[in-house]
Amino acid sequence: MRMPGVLRVVASQLVARFPFGMISIAFLVFVVKHTGSYAAAGAVLGALSLGNALAGALTSRLLGNWGVRRMIMGTAILSSATITAMALIPMPVPALVVLGLIAGAAYPPVQAAVRTLYPRLVPENELGPLYSVDASAQELIWIAGPVLVTFVSIQVSDVLGVLLTVVFFLGGGLWFITTKQVRELEIPRNESRFGAVLRRPIVLVNSLISITFIAAFAAAEAGVIAIFGDRNSLSGWVLALWAGGSLLGGLALGHRKIAPWSLSRRMIVIIAGMAAATLFPNFWWLGITLFIAGIGVAPILALLYATVSATISFSETPEAFGWIGTGQLIGAAMGSAIAGIAIDTFGSRAGIPTSVVFLLITMVIALVTVRWMPDLRYRSLATSH
Repeated sequence: MRMPGVLRVVASQLVARFPFGMISIAFLVFVVKHTGSYAAAGAVLGALSLGNALAGALTSRLLGNWGVRRMIMGTAILSSATITAMALIPMPVPALVVLGLIAGAAYPPVQAAVRTLYPRLVPENELGPLYSVDASAQELIWIAGPVLVTFVSIQVSDVLGVLLTVVFFLGGGLWFITTKQVRELEIPRNESRFGAVLRRPIVLVNSLISITFIAAFAAAEAGVIAIFGDRNSLSGWVLALWAGGSLLGGLALGHRKIAPWSLSRRMIVIIAGMAAATLFPNFWWLGITLFIAGIGVAPILALLYATVSATISFSETPEAFGWIGTGQLIGAAMGSAIAGIAIDTFGSRAGIPTSVVFLLITMVIALVTVRWMPDLRYRSLATSH
């Protein structure tokens, strides 16, 4: 954080990405209030996620072709205009779904941009810790964002709750692109065919791991809410402790060097904590065990980003991060869906065991693909840059 520009870049990208922790709740409250249908709200939220999943890799790739500032602000304006229309113009649910698809596809690729920028900000020995700080700091998006938008949407105005996401998209995006380091960032045009980066084993492996790893999060979240009930605030405190564990883990362990076996080793603490959480469904036990499980989360996310950054060309990095982001979106949807089926079939306690299954699948993938994981203990993380 003492390196020039690092604090401002980290802070501005967090603000620009703040809507990602707000927009689902904002539209849930908005659509249910205006239609009385949770199914309609689910359709709109699904369209937002689907649009982002389909276009995320493409918009990330275009950071090099069209320029970082032009791409970030152009997509922010398009997404914000679409969201504003959805909030202010009365329209039927099918129209909301179509506009939701457009808005999701136009989400600004800030995450891919900033993670491509990081190797230019710090010396090679600080890059791994910076990715870990980034993964830790993003927990604030998922802690503060939902709290803020829930208060505004329910206590003030559901329309204002939706429009608040627009303020962050535009204001945060403008702050991010006006930082000196972003203004000077030039990503070479990616001349390869779209999707060709997936032929690189590290990108494909990390994208697959992102699916099952994030699916475990979504399943555990559904499980916690099912255990306490969707009207009980205790579930929010348990999930906050989980995020707090990730925040602590990223800051405490982010300096550790990355070896081929680092991913599977970091998985152990998460699996142990989540497996223990299945034993007793009470507040204190779940809070403690999920806090322990959370300690490994940010270090693993940092590892996924650092290994990609270290092993592929600079021009391919944005698209690679875009595919990892798409994997995370697919995982979130898949984990929620499968956990929901398990909970309906076997009861409220089935969500967390479902999460354990996804974590074990992630561990298997990590072990089977260890030969493709780079050893970054004795080499520069910025070699390919």
